[in-house]
Amino acid sequence: MWSLERHRDVGAYALGVLDPAERFRFEDHLPECATCASLVGELAPTTGALALYARVTPPCVEVLARPAPTFLDRAVDRLGALHRRTRRRLWGATVAALLVLAAAGQGVAMLTGVGTGSGHTATLRGHDAGTGVAATVTADDQDWGTQVGLDVRDSGGPRVCELVAVGRDGSEQTVATWTVRGDPVALDGGVAARPADLARFEVRAADGIPLLTLPMRAS
Repeated sequence: MWSLERHRDVGAYALGVLDPAERFRFEDHLPECATCASLVGELAPTTGALALYARVTPPCVEVLARPAPTFLDRAVDRLGALHRRTRRRLWGATVAALLVLAAAGQGVAMLTGVGTGSGHTATLRGHDAGTGVAATVTADDQDWGTQVGLDVRDSGGPRVCELVAVGRDGSEQTVATWTVRGDPVALDGGVAARPADLARFEVRAADGIPLLTLPMRAS
């Protein structure tokens, strides 16, 4: 039993971590045990390398570099936020597609909300069978106001049209103007008002005749 216990002390002896009494007993055992003597010899290069590292490494340097906790926290938070935004976008796109199919050809405007990193994005889709105008408007909440995206199809024309943002206080801001030539039109623009302050978007002809109204809230 004593011999087996000494076998287990080989690593500790090679690293120099045995207390004086245990070291004395192991060295007393070592000449009589060829197995332990062989193991100590095999560990000698490793213990020598560790000793050299200890001599040349400043005390304040850790063996392994570790990222700061704040870095790990930021990385985990950003990954979680990305996953949440992806799930919201997929859900919003699915709901919007179902609403478009359900309301096709009925001349109604629809509103769906999709979360974004900067705030809230309202996506409005509508079609007016009388004027032949179909449009999708996205209103992205920004610190400076509302970033607006427009995709519009117009079977009328040729004519000049405009997209107007109408505030809840009745104020109006022109987002963009374009000429209808029979092809779909995609435009980007912006207004100073925030989405919460907007009542609706209107596609109008240049003479002010409304062609399609997209309310910020479904009626």
